[in-house]
Parts: sequence; structure tokens; C-alpha cells
Amino acid sequence: MNVSARTVRPTAVAGTFYPAQPDVLRSALRKAFARAERPPPGAPTPRALIVPHAGYVYSGPVAASAYLRLRRARPPIRRVILLGPSHRVALEGLGVSSADAFASPLGEVPLDDATRTEVLRLRCVEVNDPAHAQEHSLEVQLPFLQTVLTDFTLLPLVVGHASPDQVAEVIDACWSGPETIVVVSTDLSHYHRYTDAVRLDARTAAAIVASRPDAIGTSDACGAEPLRGLLMAGSERSVDIEQLDLRNSGDTAGDRQKVVGYGAFALT
Repeated sequence: MNVSARTVRPTAVAGTFYPAQPDVLRSALRKAFARAERPPPGAPTPRALIVPHAGYVYSGPVAASAYLRLRRARPPIRRVILLGPSHRVALEGLGVSSADAFASPLGEVPLDDATRTEVLRLRCVEVNDPAHAQEHSLEVQLPFLQTVLTDFTLLPLVVGHASPDQVAEVIDACWSGPETIVVVSTDLSHYHRYTDAVRLDARTAAAIVASRPDAIGTSDACGAEPLRGLLMAGSERSVDIEQLDLRNSGDTAGDRQKVVGYGAFALT
């Protein structure tokens, strides 16, 4: 009898976007959490997060501001639906990986096969391993998730040309009980002068908090497609959206001539 070999999507950006050595990576994560905005006492466990995906020295503290909300989550988070933009492969709709697990320097994260089967019933979703092979927007989230969660499965979705309705349909298909969290990975404005970026990102952040996907353009966020879809799905659930952090690379580790914007938000 032929038994299919177990497949693991290996790391693609370990050593560039974040450290490849586990001990060095854990140190980088500790530094990111130390520089993060702390949640107030009694802050509720979010149902969804919006986080950036640049190198840890740039956006790590902003992402950590969101992931701190998952520490000691009650009930425990057991499933993560992770959506991010496709930076390298053009695709229509959304692509899932056929792998059994995703690797990070901190270990492997198993993929949720049952949920993958469920979303593959939708016309806008297909298996697309090339879109996942080099995609950093999803991979950089894994060490953060592994730090704040235990014993969870992952459904990673690369989002290409997709309408908010399509993305919302996919999220609706798997956004179930409180044991599931949706994470959308997106950076904000790109390569503006610092003062211009602050103004543009403040406008985008206001649109996110007001749950106005129509007010977010493709130049406002590189993950505009998954972001707009999440806001549409969230509006159907009457969620509250909280801005947790808003900075750019000029605030963290870069110059202020051409900066990239980063925001962290929680949907509760």
C-alpha cells in the first residue's frame, strides 16, 4: 500500500526577516514584546487581529502589541486562520498550501486539514503551493504565534486578486467559535516621507477602526484585499475594532526619508 509522505513547507525568510537560530529568534521576540504597547488589565481576547509583516527589527514591536492580547487567552486558541497578500506570485482568489505543516525555527505548526477541505469547496479558493513557497507575510507570523499559543493548528491563505465579498466568504466559512482566531497580515503605506506616512496611515487606521473597507485603497495597505474582507466579515458580526499601535519604520529602525507604515488592531 502506498502511503503519501508527510510534507512540510520549509522556512523561506528565516535569517533575513527574522533570525534563523532558535535562541537568537527567542531573544528577538523578547525584545519585540518588551517594546510593545501593553494591553490594559482585563482586555478581552480578540476574535481577530491585524498585524504587520516586515522584518522584526522594523515591525516586530507593533506586531507584538497585537500578539500580547493572545497570552492567557480564555478559552485557549486552538485554530488560527492566517491571511496575507501574495508578494511574489500573481493569483486569482485565494491559495491554500497542500503541506501538512509549516516549519519555523521554533518547530512545526500542523495545518488544519478539515478547515482546508471546507474552504476548498468555495470557488475562489484553490491549492497553490508556489504562492506559499517564498511568501513572507504569513511565515513571519509563526514565531509570534508559537510564543503566545500552544497546541494550535493553522490554515494559511495567500490572497491574490480577490474582492472583499470573496475574502469575507472564506473567513465566514471558518470563523467559528472562540477557539478560532483570524489573523490578517498587512503593512500600511510604503516609501513616503515620514510626515506624509504618518498622515496617510492615520487615515487608514481611522478607516479600519470605523470598519470602512471602501475607504482603504490598494496603495494604503499591501494587504488591502484580506484587510477589506476581514472588515466586511467583522461588520456582519458587529465587532468592535481597537487600534493597538501605529508606527512606521522611521520610529523603529530606519531613516525617515522613505518609510513603511505598520499598524496593529484587535477585533473583539
